[in-house]
Amino acid sequence: MAYDFGMTQIDHDPAGHRFTMTVDGERAVLDYTLTADVMTITHTEVPSAIEGRGIAAQLTRKAIDTAREHRWRVVPACSYAASYLARHPLDDEGRKQHESDLLDEALDESFPASDPPAVGDSS
Repeated sequence: MAYDFGMTQIDHDPAGHRFTMTVDGERAVLDYTLTADVMTITHTEVPSAIEGRGIAAQLTRKAIDTAREHRWRVVPACSYAASYLARHPLDDEGRKQHESDLLDEALDESFPASDPPAVGDSS
């Protein structure tokens, strides 16, 4: 099953308990286990070549959305998922904040802050 996030697609392999996203030829993954109605997110990995683009966040959000659709409870066993869930509560307001954070991250990467201008005469 594939999900389209703008120009980026997230693939879900329910039998393999994995979400994947390929960006610039690099593949990012989120692995989970499923026991009864509990999705345990066990691992996220984003290659260093594509880090800092919000990819792990998109994978995690898709996993959470999938869990919500199936009425599964989410348990974050990996440190990234735990950190993500601490920053993004599982309610609609959290979803709005997540989308805002992704936009902020993309803008920061597109327009990095430059050094502040020098103040006063340096001579």
